[in-house]
Amino acid sequence: MTATNDHDIHTLNGLIEITLDSADGYREAAKETESGQFKTLFEQRSFERQKVAGDLQDTVRSLGGEPEDDGSILAKAHRAFLDVKHAILRDEQAVVNSVENGEDAIKAKYERALEDDKLSATTKETVRRAYTSVRQGHDQMRDIKHAMEGKTDGGVIPN
Repeated sequence: MTATNDHDIHTLNGLIEITLDSADGYREAAKETESGQFKTLFEQRSFERQKVAGDLQDTVRSLGGEPEDDGSILAKAHRAFLDVKHAILRDEQAVVNSVENGEDAIKAKYERALEDDKLSATTKETVRRAYTSVRQGHDQMRDIKHAMEGKTDGGVIPN
């Protein structure tokens, strides 16, 4: 690993960690939901996030670094808390809210990386490609959350 790649590798490893956290979160959400539709959606998003993390890991290797291969301890503790909360509430809205909160965090971290002037152009393009998937997942969960809130407020879920 060269000194010129250190910043890129560090940034990518941070994104790998949160992306793996997201994949794990979706996998847990798939286990927690009683909705077949949400289960399928969450499993698909988990798979997509695993792929994004794998692509970022490949980039770290190509830069001469050692890629992260595990999520954060904080995320594991958060998921354990949510498991308890969901067990108490037994509420699909709580699962969706939890996933959407995670989506806010991952989207923000990717956006910070895209604004980082110290990243090389090649690494920034890699982050931009990964961000496309992250943004789509975020927007989808945001829309589902808002639709569910509208439904519980007596509104109609948009198509």
